[in-house]
Amino acid sequence: MSEEDVLQSAEGRMRKAIGVLKDDLAAIRTGRASPGLVNNIRVDYHGVPVPVNQIASITVPEASMLVIQPWERDILPSIEKAILKSDLGLTPTNDGNVIRLVIPQLTEERRNQLVKMVGKRVEEGKVAVRNVRREGLEKLRKLKDSKELSEDEQKRALGRLQQITDRFIEEIDQIAKGKESELLEF
Repeated sequence: MSEEDVLQSAEGRMRKAIGVLKDDLAAIRTGRASPGLVNNIRVDYHGVPVPVNQIASITVPEASMLVIQPWERDILPSIEKAILKSDLGLTPTNDGNVIRLVIPQLTEERRNQLVKMVGKRVEEGKVAVRNVRREGLEKLRKLKDSKELSEDEQKRALGRLQQITDRFIEEIDQIAKGKESELLEF
């Protein structure tokens, strides 16, 4: 493994950590309807847990409503049950063809709780990025110890690894600011 392999691997894994963070944050409910709210909900589909977006179309007909239209009508009760079991705190309305989810306006107290939850998830994302950096540092040390890298090459690689880490931490901060402002707007 070369220094370039270590850096590319670290960058790819950091990018995945940010993707996971974005998915996590999309599932946090704001005052606005978004199909991302229900993406993590798994529905029992013939004995197999399947994400709701793989068995139904999810549309946003208005800013505060989601409409879930399953491709098979007989799966409606399972989708409804999964939504009720989820931590969304929403009550689905089933008319026999589609499920409607009305997204109520958030109270200020709930908004503040959600901002704290966002902060916690953002910190978890930063920890994931830092863990990737730490593993990259260890790999670079091993390359130096096995004489595959000179000390100067290792220092250069460590600097590049830190730049990559800083770039991803900055991106996480930007994502956090966006989500927090989305939560706090009325």
